[in-house]
Amino acid sequence: MEFMGGRRLFKQLPQSRAEIHGALVKGLPYAVLVHIVDHLSALSADQIADALGISGRTLRRQKEQPDKPMPADLASKTWLFAETLAQASAVFGGRDAAERWMARPAMGLDGARPIDLLRTLQGAELVTEFLGRLEHGVYN
Repeated sequence: MEFMGGRRLFKQLPQSRAEIHGALVKGLPYAVLVHIVDHLSALSADQIADALGISGRTLRRQKEQPDKPMPADLASKTWLFAETLAQASAVFGGRDAAERWMARPAMGLDGARPIDLLRTLQGAELVTEFLGRLEHGVYN
């Protein structure tokens, strides 16, 4: 939740998967996405926007409407992006290292950059599974 602004942006933090689902269907405020973009250093706003399937221009426009709710599909992709970044941060020992890893081709992902795989649920699952293997010392 810290990657998404935590208590500052959520009136009540979701405590279960069902509550997370409800929050995503309702639509997270664009302030969550703006917070993510503003607090990352190794990934550009355009890279993040591309991973979420929106244009950089759309992202910049939404910065002016931070309280507006995102569509459910974008809220879901944003949540998944933040969860993946949190998992990578745990595996690599910090957010900066995780961001750098996400932006580089990974041999265990057939040379794809993890951030590019986040565009689809199947690609995101590949990244999550690979991070799980890295966490347990299995590199292929």
